[in-house]
Amino acid sequence: MQYDLQTLRGDLFGGVTAAVVALPVALGFGIASGMGAAAGLYGAIAVGFFASVFGGTRSQVSGPTAPMTVAMAVIVTTHAGTLAEALTIVVLGGLLQVLLGVSRIGRYVAYTPHVVVSGFMSGIGIIIVLMQLLPVLGLPVAPGGAVGAVQALPAAIAQTNPSAHGIGVAPHGAR
Repeated sequence: MQYDLQTLRGDLFGGVTAAVVALPVALGFGIASGMGAAAGLYGAIAVGFFASVFGGTRSQVSGPTAPMTVAMAVIVTTHAGTLAEALTIVVLGGLLQVLLGVSRIGRYVAYTPHVVVSGFMSGIGIIIVLMQLLPVLGLPVAPGGAVGAVQALPAAIAQTNPSAHGIGVAPHGAR
């Protein structure tokens, strides 16, 4: 393959476009993880860098994903009391992923039954919904992840902010 100025220009515009699309997603995932928007931005930069270095293809777009954000949020809120502990958990998780990638374990994912993948994704969806119950009622997020949100729900119903609830529910009725 010949690499010329036109190809470089296309790669640059493609990279900028991917960055513009990924930026709000990364910020949102950082906030959803409980670590803040800056953590999402740094995470997206790190993922992009390491995916380009260790990735197995010439053209790919990598970034944080909802399942990993929810999984890490649950792990961090359960096992980390300080920012240093949270960083240690995330770095160890990243090192484990690099180890699995180098040992080429990913090829066995093709043998995972569809039911298992579907159940995993459904579970992630349920966790996301549970974690958003209090914010859609206009209340702050409860500590303890999805379990904390369910435990706080009975007391939260009496404190519902009708305006926030209306804004949160209205898009679901739109056609």
